[in-house]
Formats: sequence, structure tokens, C-alpha cells
Amino acid sequence: MVLALFRKAEIEPPADIEAASLRSDRFRLEREVEWQRLDRIVTALEKNAPRRISDEDLLELPVLYRKTASSLAVARETSLDAATLAYLESLVRRAWFQVYGPRIGLFGWLRRFLGGGWSAAVRAIWLDICIAFAVMVAGTIVGWLLVDQDERWYYSLVPGGMAGGRAPGADPAALQETLGTAENSDGLGVFAAYLFSNNTGVCIMAFALGFAFGVPTLLLLVYNLALLGAMFWVFQEASLGLDFAAWLSVHGTTELGAILLSGAAGLHVGRTMAFPGDRSILAAMQTAGVRAAQVMVGCTIMLIVAGLLEGYVRQLVGDTPSRLAIGGTMLALWIVYFAAMPAPKERET
Repeated sequence: MVLALFRKAEIEPPADIEAASLRSDRFRLEREVEWQRLDRIVTALEKNAPRRISDEDLLELPVLYRKTASSLAVARETSLDAATLAYLESLVRRAWFQVYGPRIGLFGWLRRFLGGGWSAAVRAIWLDICIAFAVMVAGTIVGWLLVDQDERWYYSLVPGGMAGGRAPGADPAALQETLGTAENSDGLGVFAAYLFSNNTGVCIMAFALGFAFGVPTLLLLVYNLALLGAMFWVFQEASLGLDFAAWLSVHGTTELGAILLSGAAGLHVGRTMAFPGDRSILAAMQTAGVRAAQVMVGCTIMLIVAGLLEGYVRQLVGDTPSRLAIGGTMLALWIVYFAAMPAPKERET
């Protein structure tokens, strides 16, 4: 009798908690066989062992995935136990990758990208390319005219580290020497490195600033091409305009092409934000962003090619006709690639 007074009374769980537990157990038991079947199929696919999967299971994979995804939705709504919920989330995520995930690796994606994906993305933003090209031409003309009117504009447009001895009134022989090859091109490496790093930064900024309706992108293109126009004026005044154009064309047709495409990609995003059409701004931005990102990946490749041309070919080839031939060939290759390379065929599902 005394011991009974000190015995702890058994605490019975509230009725609602017990009922929820029963619902959770019943829910799991009714569907657990299908979950385990899906788990076995997904595990075999993850281990790259499709031979372990029967034809029947393979055909049932999409159906099992949809049923399990439905179970996950029910589990979230009814607040089932955390362990079941975590298991379903993991299983659905793994199954989604096997049903809808990519089927090509890095080299497959690169082959598809270079085999038409990049060129198709470039052609899709043709209007933005035309606008960016017109702005770049206008910027070059503006830089030329400003320095032609007042030489002091040159020092405002061209940074001191880039100008070096290339300034209005410089000796033509000294200017000619800066256009030489590696044997007699003192200071050219600094200029080349600055030009390449500057243009790489311009590509990144031109794309990144496109979100502001493309206005900063256009201003950036005008400024950087005004710099080129000012530099071209200096060499033209020394009767070295053609030599400078040839020196620049070796890598410039590729590097300036990357700037053009980067500016067009940024402008495409900004223009889509300003004029989304019948779609919402977010939906329009998503489509434009994917397309512009493809163009920017290609611009990275162009900058790498330009760096190789700038660091090796231009330093080894010194005569003007050969440089013009190299620059013209690279320009023709890029134009033919972007205009003629067909879009990759959509994979059958």
C-alpha cells in the first residue's frame, strides 16, 4: 500500500498525438513498398548498374517518381514525422535527377555548346549586337573628333599607364618602335597586358551593368571605344594609321568582338527588363539571362584566344600585310561561325 503511493503514474499520450502517430504509421505502411522499390532503382542508376534493373522497373520509374513526389506533398501538408519527411525529400531529389537530370558530361556539353549552342544564342540577340556595334563605332568617332579638336582630350581619355610615349606630338620613329615585334618592342608588353586586362574588365562590366536597363553598358562602350579612337588619332597623325590598325587587328578583331558581344548581352538583359512584352519582368529576365549567360561563356573563350594571339602571334609577326591577313582571317572565322553554324538539334525525350 505504501509503495503504491510512491509509484509513478503512467502518463498516457493525448488522444490527438496518438491519432497523428497512427496516421503517420498508416501513411508510411501503405506506400512504403513503392518507396523502397523506387529507392532500389535509383540506387542502381547512381551506381551506374542499369543491368540490375528489370525492364518493368525501368518503365515504372517515372510513375514511381510522381507517386513519391505526391506522397512528399501530402507529408508536408499533414506534418508527418520528421524522419519520414526527410527520407522522402532525399528520395524525390535523387529520383528527379535520374528522371530529368542532364545526360551529358562536361565534354558533351562543350561539344554541344561550340557545335551551335553559342552561335544560336548570339544570333538570338542580333538586335542588341547591332545597337552595341553602332555605339562602339560612334564612340570611336567621338574619341577621334575630340582629340582632333583639342589634344588635351587625349590625356582625359587615355590613362597614363596605357599611353606611355604614345601621345600627341610623339616622334614617329618612337611610335613605330612600339608597333614592333618582341625584339624591338620595349614597353609593348606593358601596353599589351594593360589592353588585355582592361578589355577583360570591360567585358565583365558591360554585361554586369546591363541590369540598369542597359544605359551604363552603352556609356561604358562609348568611353572605351573613345579611348581607341584617341589612340588611333595619334598614330594617324604620324602617318602610321594603317600600321596601328594592323598591329591591333591581330588580337583586336577577337578582343573587340568579345567586348561587342558582352555589351550586347548586357544590353539584351536591360532591354528585356524595359520591354518585357506580354510576360512578367521576372519571366522575361529569366529567358534573357540564360541566353546572355551563354553568350558570356563564349566571350570567355574569345578572350582566351585573343590572349594567345596577343602574347605570341603578334609578337612574332611584324610586317603590316601579314598582321592584316591574320586579323582579317580571325574576323572572317568569327563571322562565319556565328552566321552559319546551325543550332544543335534538341534531344529526343
